[in-house]
Amino acid sequence: MNWYNLHAENQVDTPALLVYPDRVQHNIEVLKGMIDDINRLRPHVKTHKTKEITQLLLNAGIRKFKCATIVEAEMLGACGAPDVLLAYPLYGPKLQRFVTLVQHFPQTRFSAIVDHTDAVKKLSAIAGQNEIQIDVFIDLNIGMGRTGILPDDAALELYQLCSGVDGVNVKGFHAYDGHVREIDIAERKNICDRNYEPIARLIERMLDEGFTKPRVVIGGSPSFPIYAQYPEIECSPGTFVLWDKGYAATLPEQNFLPAATLMTHVVSLPSENTICVDLGYKAVASENPLENRVFFLNAPHLKPISHSEEHLVLEAGVDHRFQVGDVLYALPIHICPTVALYDKLLVIEEGYVVDEWEVVARRR
Repeated sequence: MNWYNLHAENQVDTPALLVYPDRVQHNIEVLKGMIDDINRLRPHVKTHKTKEITQLLLNAGIRKFKCATIVEAEMLGACGAPDVLLAYPLYGPKLQRFVTLVQHFPQTRFSAIVDHTDAVKKLSAIAGQNEIQIDVFIDLNIGMGRTGILPDDAALELYQLCSGVDGVNVKGFHAYDGHVREIDIAERKNICDRNYEPIARLIERMLDEGFTKPRVVIGGSPSFPIYAQYPEIECSPGTFVLWDKGYAATLPEQNFLPAATLMTHVVSLPSENTICVDLGYKAVASENPLENRVFFLNAPHLKPISHSEEHLVLEAGVDHRFQVGDVLYALPIHICPTVALYDKLLVIEEGYVVDEWEVVARRR
């Protein structure tokens, strides 16, 4: 029996997302073994969005977390996470939601990111109105090009502004480099080193001007092994906890195990060489090209040829023996947005469904 198979698979309605806690625990231990100090870990919770996996991370001694949405931050607060960075710009109604979050979970130290003077002023104003202090990190753009400010004079000026306004405590810098995905880790390291150089120069200038050394939160899964070797800085991998086929193929140096699978049924045999399964857009992340969305563990030869909301049509070959009702197990190429499509994860131990974990933070 393969690690992913269920004993009573036809009792499970599909599509379903299965999670294997023993493999999740393995991945957490591998993560801890890749860094010299557990206090430098700040894993991102966007991958799993569950209280149960958050608790496994807390049980492992991890105390710092990163998230992208207010609901993810609320989940972390409800779990009693001591330190949470909301790494997404706050604007409009999100400002008051963040303040409410800070007030509702006093045991958690929340921080936000800023990349513009207007953002700093608005945070300062709402902090004053509510008589609170808000911790912030300056968001730096080191090549991703979606949020952040370049690590140059403007970043230093923004840091100086944060240091001088009421209600705001500036803690350091945040940078994300999801565009760095080279398979060759030596090449990846060269790029990461180059990306970090202007940050290092910026910090030197700050120290020369009398600032306290800033904290740095940087990177994601591809750059984690590189920044784990840097002294002091905090690292923010996220996918490690469940892993996926995409990173397994492109980050071969990282020894994480797939800890979640998609379970699907054959629902039709539309032609002599094709089958159709119930794994549509609503069941697996579909931002990648058609041929790069899912990999079938127990039928690796299957090739997607058509995808729609509720259906995935696969080339199976003229001599295939699939029948309607057959069960397939698949790894998503991208697990993070796939998890967000499900209300619950089915928890699998020794081939049996033993529990359900609500994907509580998939909501906005």
